Amino acid sequence: MGRSHPPRLIIGALALAAVAAAAGGFELSLMGEYGRAPEIHAAIVGWITLSYVLCGLAAWWRRPESRFGPLMVVAGFSPFFSRLSDADAEVLHAVGEALALLPLVLFLHVFLAYPSGRLERRPERVIVGTAYAAIIVFDLARALLEVAGRESGANAAMNLQRAVIVVVALGAFVVLASRRRSSGRPLRGSRELLVVSFGLALVALASGLAMKALGAPGTEVFRVVAFGLVGVAPVVLLLGFLRARLARSALGDLFLELRGDPSPADLQEALSRALRDPSLSLLYWLPEFGSYADLEGRAVELQPEHGRAVTLIGRDGVQVAALLHDVALVQEPELLEAVTAAASIALENAQLHVELRARLEELRGSRARVIDAGQKERQRLERNLHDGAQQRLIALSLELSRLEQQEENPALSARLDEARGELAVSLAELRDVARGLHPAVLTGHGLEVALESIAAHSPVSVELTVELEGRLHERIEVAAYYVVSESLANVAKHAQATTAKVDVVQTNGHLLVEIVDDGVGGADTEGGSGLRGLADRVEALDGRLRVWTPHGGGTRIKAEIPCV
Repeated sequence: MGRSHPPRLIIGALALAAVAAAAGGFELSLMGEYGRAPEIHAAIVGWITLSYVLCGLAAWWRRPESRFGPLMVVAGFSPFFSRLSDADAEVLHAVGEALALLPLVLFLHVFLAYPSGRLERRPERVIVGTAYAAIIVFDLARALLEVAGRESGANAAMNLQRAVIVVVALGAFVVLASRRRSSGRPLRGSRELLVVSFGLALVALASGLAMKALGAPGTEVFRVVAFGLVGVAPVVLLLGFLRARLARSALGDLFLELRGDPSPADLQEALSRALRDPSLSLLYWLPEFGSYADLEGRAVELQPEHGRAVTLIGRDGVQVAALLHDVALVQEPELLEAVTAAASIALENAQLHVELRARLEELRGSRARVIDAGQKERQRLERNLHDGAQQRLIALSLELSRLEQQEENPALSARLDEARGELAVSLAELRDVARGLHPAVLTGHGLEVALESIAAHSPVSVELTVELEGRLHERIEVAAYYVVSESLANVAKHAQATTAKVDVVQTNGHLLVEIVDDGVGGADTEGGSGLRGLADRVEALDGRLRVWTPHGGGTRIKAEIPCV
């Protein structure tokens, strides 16, 4: 449950305090020793104070449930307190010296906690905790050493504190770089610029502290560069707020697009534009299948990768879809909620489209399974005929020959010859049946040899060309075999052709099978020619069978079958 907005009185008071702190920090910085142009340093301090506090108040008002706004406000006031080290009053000077490194730690906390305001991972918590501990522990140790009159020990504690802060700053830079790299793709524009600017600022601050600890000149240059980069953040955050408002104003365009009853692909594209996320995916819940499906009807698991998030979409309390999107959108809940609410209106029709595609996908898989099961049954019958009935007929023919040699009765020999002839005819017919059920030569020797066997036994002269890169999947070879076999059978029975040309070529991931004859054409593509069955077999493999058969112009059959 979200929190209520902070009281307007507190917001106004903090805004006035920010103006006073910016002015005070500017004046104190002019009193300090910051090189030849102290006014530049003073202007940066005033800008950081004012911009961070005001942007933090805006973020706090816009998202009161987030800690990020209040954290920005606290960080915005810190440069003023650190500049108290330039005051003439001894107490204020001591306070400023004690808080000199506090702005760095607070800004480090702000950027590592962006955008939720929380330190989500253990390395981030360790880095920030170490930074705060370094300020408290070393400042306390330095104060005690100064009270004891041990100035050298106090200076050593201060240098050691700076060294720890340098290491912490570099560690924060590594965390930011790792976070950026592990996202797998560019972040949203505002986040990208924030991460880059603060990463460079950390390097500059660490370099400046290291040079100051070593007594090297030029530390002010690094300080100005670092604080200048830190000062970019409020501008980027303000641009982010403006972009969010522009995106919300674009919802009107989205509603207009949704009124046109868009297709699933158009709906996903419209939502992607509205949310400014080109990687967005729209998934549909299909209750009958008990799973989510993509635009093509394929089942999808809701397991987002790192840097991705899922938002469920419901209508009238019923789950209908889900958005898979950039995790940064979680920080724009109002925009995400408005877009998903608009999308739910148009989802019903799109869901029907996806459900239809899912059914087609299931039908395609079922058809392939049926064809595979039929092919396996054909193979089983072919083996049974070959190993059973054929072998018995061969054995019977041999037995008749042996009986004929034992008996010298001419009449009996004639009868045995006649019976043996009938057995030979039956055996030939049985072999033809077995070959029609499943071509054993295809399994044993491959598609090219099997097609050569068809061409050799064809009553019509066949010109065969086969160009293959090797053995293909069995179901592809079987489909190509039957396309050629059935087509040549049709040529012999109906085409009145004298020649046929068969080309089987593997190219660009597809197997192309083409049969052309010089017959009379006019083949029946829906009747008893078997072409419809061939089309079913090819389409079950995601392929396509086309037939050109003009009257008096011969017939051309072309099948395209994916080889993957």
